[in-house]
Amino acid sequence: MIKLVDVHKYYKTRGSKKVILDNVSYEFRAGLSYGILGINGAGKSTTMRMLGGTELPNSGRISRSARVSWPLGFSAGLHPAMTGRENVQFVARIYGHDPKRAVDFVEDFAEIGAYIDEPYRTYSSGMAQRLAFGLSMSIDFECYLIDEVTAVGDARFQARCHEEFAKRRAHSDIIMVSHSMETIRSYCSRGVVLAHGVLHEFSHVDDAIELYTKLNQ
Repeated sequence: MIKLVDVHKYYKTRGSKKVILDNVSYEFRAGLSYGILGINGAGKSTTMRMLGGTELPNSGRISRSARVSWPLGFSAGLHPAMTGRENVQFVARIYGHDPKRAVDFVEDFAEIGAYIDEPYRTYSSGMAQRLAFGLSMSIDFECYLIDEVTAVGDARFQARCHEEFAKRRAHSDIIMVSHSMETIRSYCSRGVVLAHGVLHEFSHVDDAIELYTKLNQ
């Protein structure tokens, strides 16, 4: 589904290098859902952006043999001067999805009312997250990338998010970053711990959580 071949990713920080992935070769396989764990600063969100193609490694190759979402809730690609409606239509066309169907879904799901026709730059952070999340859900993907975005909105909206995910889990895989161990247990069949630039896979999620807990001590 997503294959990493000798991927190296780092950032330069005050004369030194912060290594995120240290020449990692790894495969996220179809039919499995993965939870990525790691202490703060380990590079989980950076890794998710690379999996989605919104950020590139310094070297190595990442290939995708499935229709993979951008990290859910990632809104950097939405144009601030375009309205919510125009952004949804634009992204839908890029993915070969019916723009009207996408707009109808987002209008109902995001519940931002007349703001759908206002410039995106005028949105509050909560409204921007709702629109981005609704847009992510409006397009069918074979694999969804999720980075803590299930915490968007109030309890009722979060319940709707979980309901939508439940529908998609029947035919789509998930790669998820979350600090909620219960969320990881609920959604994931494999655990991956990112530590010191290496991905450690566990066939039992609880084993991954145990290592993650030790790293946090």
